[in-house]
Amino acid sequence: MAFQDLLDQVGSLGRFQILQMTFVFICNVIVGPHSLLENFTAAIPSHRCWVSILDNDTFSDNKSGILSQDDLLRISIPLDSNMRPDKCHRFVQPQWHLLHQNGTFSNVTEPEIEPCVDGWVYDQSTFLSTIVTEWDLVCEYQSLDSIAKFLYLTGMFVGNTLYSHLTDRFGRKLLFICALVQLAVTETCVAFAPTFKIYCFLRFLTGISIFSIMTNGTLLVIEWTKPKFQAMATALLLCAMAIGHIVLAGLAFVLQNWHHLQLVLSVPVFLLLVPTRWLSESARWLVVTNKPQKSLKELRRVAHINGMKSSGDTLTMEVVITTMKEELETSQTKSSLWDLFRTPNMRKRMCLLCLVRFMTWVSMFGLMLNFQYLKTNAFLSLCLNGIISILSSLLGTFLLNHMGRKISQLFVISLFGISFLAIAFVPQEMKILRTVLATLEGGLSFISACSILVHSNELLPTTIRATALGIIGISGNIGAALSPLFMILVTYFDSLPWIIYGVFPIIGSLFVLLLPETKNQPLPDSIQDVEYDWRFSKQAKQKDTFIKVTQF
Repeated sequence: MAFQDLLDQVGSLGRFQILQMTFVFICNVIVGPHSLLENFTAAIPSHRCWVSILDNDTFSDNKSGILSQDDLLRISIPLDSNMRPDKCHRFVQPQWHLLHQNGTFSNVTEPEIEPCVDGWVYDQSTFLSTIVTEWDLVCEYQSLDSIAKFLYLTGMFVGNTLYSHLTDRFGRKLLFICALVQLAVTETCVAFAPTFKIYCFLRFLTGISIFSIMTNGTLLVIEWTKPKFQAMATALLLCAMAIGHIVLAGLAFVLQNWHHLQLVLSVPVFLLLVPTRWLSESARWLVVTNKPQKSLKELRRVAHINGMKSSGDTLTMEVVITTMKEELETSQTKSSLWDLFRTPNMRKRMCLLCLVRFMTWVSMFGLMLNFQYLKTNAFLSLCLNGIISILSSLLGTFLLNHMGRKISQLFVISLFGISFLAIAFVPQEMKILRTVLATLEGGLSFISACSILVHSNELLPTTIRATALGIIGISGNIGAALSPLFMILVTYFDSLPWIIYGVFPIIGSLFVLLLPETKNQPLPDSIQDVEYDWRFSKQAKQKDTFIKVTQF
């Protein structure tokens, strides 16, 4: 934890931190929408079977020439259980008698129906094209839409596994740049995917890169910032993602062709590669990985940018080595994955953080990937969610700084779950109330994410922070990957997925109470710091108990 002394000498919140955070902020605005893109590129428009009497321009019939479109639809498409035109079946032959019987089948043999063997006709009033209309992912193929989202989230799972270890080994900056290149290339190629399988593979690769960008961007900010401002920095980066969601809603409303929308959101990622040459690697990571010379170079550069030239001149290798003596000694032994579970306190933190992340991410991604199932205006809902999320992130910062990490998480995450249970029992006809609840859920999801990310970063040591975040992220992405699969349950009961989404975070919020409070505490730099903090806290409690008993 001694690195904080060095950081104070070069400036822990100056011009450098503002510039570094501004760049990562812009990255989050551009990269954030890619996680929610399939709300629009994979939207399922209204559809019905293609029938020649309605959709063949060359078809001519003496009767059909004097009939309206509604009449032709009645004799061509059967009604489903809700007395609406069936989306997946059609009559084998036109049922002319229905024109005179108001849609009933009294005294008439049950007409023969068949699936949509000639394809489907889609409503293009909202979207000119989506991957659903391009590859006919409806009816018996509708589950493929959820599979595509599942593969994207599986990519995030793989990214957690792959990039987290590489980040602790090769640094935050290098992996951040590599992930940006990967995202730019794969998402641009997605717009030109010739088949659904290639589309899914490219989105899988996109998911791998998303984790590294978000995690390393955050680490490059908070590891250069004093504890007092870490919650604020995390909240601002989440605000950037919310702004990206607003941008996504506006672009999706204007660009109704999914190819165009995909390209407009992907090409700007290439432009982000230019400023990355001026990013500074985390000096904290350089020290704890036994690279004091490079760390000193970065610290002096930061002191110069922050206008603290005198501190930069007096900062020498001897000062760095003396200040970080314990950390440098620890860095001689390479940290491994098993170190996260070898010591009792570290093991406890990892298990609890994994449980909280899993429980919350199931519901968070269940909301973000399934706006259309809420039966609200997807454009309006996402835009309102973006606006409310900005305000929520700022509110989350206030709660974290004044209520502490534990109590604020318990309050917000449990309220997030309750909002799901509320919307599960609101009738679909009450669209205004459902939109309000969906907007509230979006805001609560951002506060939940902010509080969870802040607490996780503050509980984990620098030497293996990215690896630990990767393991925790794997738990979250398992939940995220499962979230779209729960929507398959709507075929049995419409509200069942939303009830599941509501129960999970309520349970997860209870595990937070078992974690230590980290408000205004310096970041631990090694696993020894974590264990020492645990022993110190335990001894302090025993001493306090002894004093109280003695006084009594």
